[in-house]
Amino acid sequence: MVDNGTAGSPPILGPSRRCVVTGAAGFIGSHLCEALLDAGHEVLGIDCFTDYYDRAIKEDNLSGLRDRPGFRLAEEDLRSAELRPLVAGADTVFHLAAMGGLLRSWTWFKLYQDCNILATQRLLDAVLVENVGHIIHVSTSSVYGRDSSGDERQPPQPISPYGVTKLAAEHLVGAYAANFGVKATVLRYFSIFGPRQRPDMGYHLFIDHILKGETITIAGDGRQSRGNTYVADCVAATVAAFARGPVPEVVGETFNIGGGEVISALDALALIERIIGREATVVHGPSRPGEQLQALADTGKARRVLGWMPRTGIEAGLRAQVDWQTRRAVPTGGRS
Repeated sequence: MVDNGTAGSPPILGPSRRCVVTGAAGFIGSHLCEALLDAGHEVLGIDCFTDYYDRAIKEDNLSGLRDRPGFRLAEEDLRSAELRPLVAGADTVFHLAAMGGLLRSWTWFKLYQDCNILATQRLLDAVLVENVGHIIHVSTSSVYGRDSSGDERQPPQPISPYGVTKLAAEHLVGAYAANFGVKATVLRYFSIFGPRQRPDMGYHLFIDHILKGETITIAGDGRQSRGNTYVADCVAATVAAFARGPVPEVVGETFNIGGGEVISALDALALIERIIGREATVVHGPSRPGEQLQALADTGKARRVLGWMPRTGIEAGLRAQVDWQTRRAVPTGGRS
């Protein structure tokens, strides 16, 4: 059984808290906002709707949020907006906003630098001045480099501009914590999938191309493997870090957040074919520069400290994503 909310998260006790979520209109950010509202908290979402992909997709992500009591959206750009009024009075800031993806980071480096580093520095400044109780900074397994199958003690060795900028953002968080006492926690997400996945991400592309009868291009030999994380599990881990609060076991710490099943790109494609009931037309292209060969999260620390564990397997999660994409692909009236 798959829950598209926050299966596995601990109960959030105590009074309502004011939360700020950057990247609120995105894939994971929109799910996180819903989970926080479900738990009775007030949420200010921030998003600048960059043209990384069609704004209509982000608007669709927000469709279940805009009219909910306790939610407000600020269309602001972290690179230039006055951020202090946005975070003033917040108990926790969840920093999810970033430029994602590997390939574009090689040619759009300044955009990645500004969105992932400059924006983080400006947000940290505002958090510091406004004395925000806790900032939960979202990072990525890409900081580890070609093989990210160890625990959090594995030395980061990013091999893409994207990974470099995300690691730099982590170092900024650490610098503000060490010098000014900002209470921060870093979560490194591993290969998130599920409903609302970004249209440029692998499983979204596989499903979309099969549904449309289009050829799928797999980078390299297709044997690169991932320990994919279902979006509800990812949100549950983030909520768990929030629920634990700014305590010594959480503040200043970095946690791997990932699923427990390893699957290669080829095996994932075969599973999607079986779920949809159609065969894919496949060609192989060159390997992507900066792509990880293996990415399996060692989540022992998150399990011990946050009391969290992934609960949705790859097949159940892919079935939920296929169902979501199939429903979005069928126009009103039921015609395909």
